[in-house]
Amino acid sequence: MVNQKAMQSWKLPLVLPRSLSPLFALGLPPFKDARDYQILFLSVFLLLGVSTRDWTLKPIAIALTFSICWLTQMAMVSLFPPTSQNHDRWLSLKSATITALGLSLLLRSDSYGAIICASFLAIASKFIFRTNGKHWFNPANFGIVVVLLLDTFVWDNHAWVSNGQWGEDSLYALVFLGFGGIVLKKVGRWDTSFMFLASYALLEGLRNFWLGWTWDVLAHRLTSGSLLLFALFMITDPRSIPNAKTARLIWAMAIALLAFIFRNVFFNADAMFYALFLISPLTVLCDRLWNAPRFQWLPKRHSAHSALLSNP
Repeated sequence: MVNQKAMQSWKLPLVLPRSLSPLFALGLPPFKDARDYQILFLSVFLLLGVSTRDWTLKPIAIALTFSICWLTQMAMVSLFPPTSQNHDRWLSLKSATITALGLSLLLRSDSYGAIICASFLAIASKFIFRTNGKHWFNPANFGIVVVLLLDTFVWDNHAWVSNGQWGEDSLYALVFLGFGGIVLKKVGRWDTSFMFLASYALLEGLRNFWLGWTWDVLAHRLTSGSLLLFALFMITDPRSIPNAKTARLIWAMAIALLAFIFRNVFFNADAMFYALFLISPLTVLCDRLWNAPRFQWLPKRHSAHSALLSNP
């Protein structure tokens, strides 16, 4: 009895502020949320790129991107609080982290103002352009494209997309495909990536054949790390793509066709990003034409459990 009382005396009650309790009361096992895999693998890509590809990427720029994304997310959640579950406002920081990683991987600038602008616009777009809880645009893609447009018409060569930082190394292609495949299995959107890559490969293959080029030219184009990063992580965001499988397949083919036209007719190096930017708002129309359940980041049993903990 003495030992039990002594042990119980060490169990001090832990009282957290109500605003912070959802962070520690979720009780979710690790990696039950598909966003955890995205954060892990995109972080690996960022570290891999910085350590092996000799990017001109400043640590201050990375820190600034993450800080602005997190601060904007918290501010927007306060202005537009979720109507379903209180813990969503804390879990949404995971989405902000994914956006910050995407911007850090792709966007380059010699102006901190451009980085701040892209980070703020990326997160703000999720709350401004939305219908039925879904975004009209992929956040990172929105921030990138808007800053590129501002750079074209307002600024002077202060921002660009680093399309060639990964080169066409087959080793990196295998790494992207391996990690990307795991994430796609978790979110169940492998069909979107497959249709985009298949459609784009077919169009590029026909062009390659028409011009009489050797097949190694086609292989180099299709094993670009930036292309795979776009196909496996950017166009598969469940909150900004159609819910129904049929709609996703048509949507992916449309992006591939538009990207092909922008790249080979208008010779735009950022063709994929502009194509996604223009096609993304059609997600709202696709969801109206093809009715299907909306994707949930958390399994139902964990969502229900965390909702009870967040609303005692």
